[in-house]
Amino acid sequence: MFKTMSALLCLSAFLSLSAGDLQIKNKSRVAFLGDSITQQGQRREAGYVNLVVQMLKHKGIAVTPVKAGVSGHKSNQMLERLQRDVINKKADFLFLSCGVNDVWHGKRGVPLEQYKKNITAIVEKAQKAGIKVCIMTATMIGEDPDNANNKKLAAYNDFLRKLASEKKCLLADTNAAMQKALAALKKEYPKSRGPLLTSDGVHMSPAGDMMMARCLLETVGIPKGEIDFTKLPCKGEVRLMVPLSFYNEIYKRNLSAGGNTGNVDRQINLSVRK
Repeated sequence: MFKTMSALLCLSAFLSLSAGDLQIKNKSRVAFLGDSITQQGQRREAGYVNLVVQMLKHKGIAVTPVKAGVSGHKSNQMLERLQRDVINKKADFLFLSCGVNDVWHGKRGVPLEQYKKNITAIVEKAQKAGIKVCIMTATMIGEDPDNANNKKLAAYNDFLRKLASEKKCLLADTNAAMQKALAALKKEYPKSRGPLLTSDGVHMSPAGDMMMARCLLETVGIPKGEIDFTKLPCKGEVRLMVPLSFYNEIYKRNLSAGGNTGNVDRQINLSVRK
């Protein structure tokens, strides 16, 4: 009896501690400020924004998403609309995803020194408004870490990591998570060809959205072992909306056969389409 009571008390203490460690509180307004990767993540049922919101709900944390992803936007444009799209909407927490377009747009992009000023201003303005900030490193531009764009992007991400430390922000290192996931997939599925986490090298496939959401959830305190998207009502958005558990199986089968995320939908049996 004593052992049973002790075990229950330890479990209760652990659960209370875990809940207290979560960086997002129940009934918070959570903003997602970003570019087209975020815009797709908020529009698609199984996009990373919606996966984060649904998994938090699954863990008993009900939040209101403030969806602020706009296609093509860079750091200067995000700074310009921060007040309107985040602060005025009374956000309590901010996931900041910015950097891909600043580099990818080349001459129309934002040089590193100006990018530093823009991002610093976004963080400082948000914190002054009482918003807790989580900085996300910029995901890859093409699934090759050694290409010219990703080499240039590395300096932008190094700055973000440093800024997060200086400003006492949370850091969701989605770039590192993406590189790690790609390396693991290439090792596990050596026959695979084409993009593994994206549809075009930049914008996420369902697998990429799950990778991003997992990184964000771990950053705010959800243990890795408790993140299982197949338990959510969200569906993978291939040509036919299918449960994420089904998508995962088709995805693995397709990679084993030398495919990629771009043709997963063609592997769905016709009987499933009905």
